[in-house]
Amino acid sequence: MAAHWIIATRESPLALWQAEHVQARLCELHAGARVDLLGMTTRGDQILDRALSKVGGKGLFIKELEVALLEGRAHLAVHSLKDVPMDLAPEFRLAAVMRREDPRDCFVSARHASLDAMPSGARVGTSSLRRELMLRAHYPHLDIQPVRGNVGTRLAKLDRGDFDALLMAAAGLKRLGLAQRIRQILPTATFLPAPGQGALGIEIVAGNDAAAEAVAPLEHAATRAAAMAERAVSRGLGGSCEVPLAAYAEIEGGELRLRALVGNHRSGEFVAVDAQGAMGDGEAIAARAVAELKARGALNLLAT
Repeated sequence: MAAHWIIATRESPLALWQAEHVQARLCELHAGARVDLLGMTTRGDQILDRALSKVGGKGLFIKELEVALLEGRAHLAVHSLKDVPMDLAPEFRLAAVMRREDPRDCFVSARHASLDAMPSGARVGTSSLRRELMLRAHYPHLDIQPVRGNVGTRLAKLDRGDFDALLMAAAGLKRLGLAQRIRQILPTATFLPAPGQGALGIEIVAGNDAAAEAVAPLEHAATRAAAMAERAVSRGLGGSCEVPLAAYAEIEGGELRLRALVGNHRSGEFVAVDAQGAMGDGEAIAARAVAELKARGALNLLAT
């Protein structure tokens, strides 16, 4: 009997693209398998009038999907890894972390060619405390405004003039075929990405060996090593989207370089670290980075 897999997914265009991408890969890998999607609306999709940091964080995007896994209505859930809480409940596991797309932030505007070209008081929309921190640190003359909604909703708000520009994840625009909307890719030297940004994670119920085996070929070891180190930094500093934190790991020649920063999104003050070590020592490298951030006053910045 041919295998049958059901993927739980949010119904936003980007989430559906991600789920359909995994669906296509599984069909390629397992001849004759049937792979269906279970579309769902989550609390994170429903609450659009308040910042995520004020209503429970990015975990709101996955709770309903996890319930579907536990109830057996789905076998897999596909997530943007940066939306996955830093501590998964013990009944779940990330069975695969897929090869990363572009992890960087980007600048989107019809009026201006770059952040540097924006005049004082120009309105920039972002849904991220991390991006707000970076903007206040490097572009304090700009007017930073919250924006919620999926990619299309945010672009529509930009196009009708609510904002002069948006800061967004480059990966989402590229996956949706909207790369032409990107005016500037922001360098990681000034806009360090969020933990896991650009990577996809496939969640299953722990102990579902058949599902784990099915998605095992989608695993990308270097992306997992980098993303787990990044997520360990976040976990060490509170692990929620209420913390304006960036962490980005790069792997070259078996070495892992981890850059991280944390700060106060209202003042733009931040502290940063740069740690390196062997690719297999990501957790230890992250622990050193967290200790150094704390030694430099990270907790005081978060408390103010």
